[in-house]
Amino acid sequence: MTKAKQQRTLETRARLVAAAQAVIEDVGYEGLRVDQVVKGAGVAKGTFFAHFRDKDALMDQLIGARIDAHLDQLEALPEPQTVVEIVEALLPMMRYMTCERYVFDVILRYSGAAAVAEIGPIANTFGRHAQVIEPWFVHGNFRTDIKPDLISEGVMAFAIQAMSLMFCALHNETDLRARLTLYLDAWLQPRTVS
Repeated sequence: MTKAKQQRTLETRARLVAAAQAVIEDVGYEGLRVDQVVKGAGVAKGTFFAHFRDKDALMDQLIGARIDAHLDQLEALPEPQTVVEIVEALLPMMRYMTCERYVFDVILRYSGAAAVAEIGPIANTFGRHAQVIEPWFVHGNFRTDIKPDLISEGVMAFAIQAMSLMFCALHNETDLRARLTLYLDAWLQPRTVS
């Protein structure tokens, strides 16, 4: 591919992404339609499909980028010293991930849990998330009986469980902060029963 063609391809993709972001601001993620994106980008529908397999593939890119931005913010924070500080650090990203049921569903489908053969931006954020929070458990006031990498994976698992219950009609009465605090308090500071 020539340099000029590569540049045009990158510019077209950037226009598609910018058009999609504008549509999302107006109608949300679930309300976005491919027709709106191609109209906003000023390209043919076939051009969209030359860049993205379908709407969800575009969402993988957009949502993955937003999660990465939240992970950048987590990385810049001082290491939390309490469960409350951990919960407060994680809440902005979790609130984004649950801003719409559709967003959360796409995250779950593209997390790697659904055995998607292609590893994309969302799946990569799951690995990065574990790496970002693992150092929080090397030092500090948390359990020391298991390795920090397993602790961070447990924190992620409890965060996903807390988010999923927000969408459950039988269990959605407890807010995200309270549920995650309950889970992480038990996971990070286990008490011995006598």
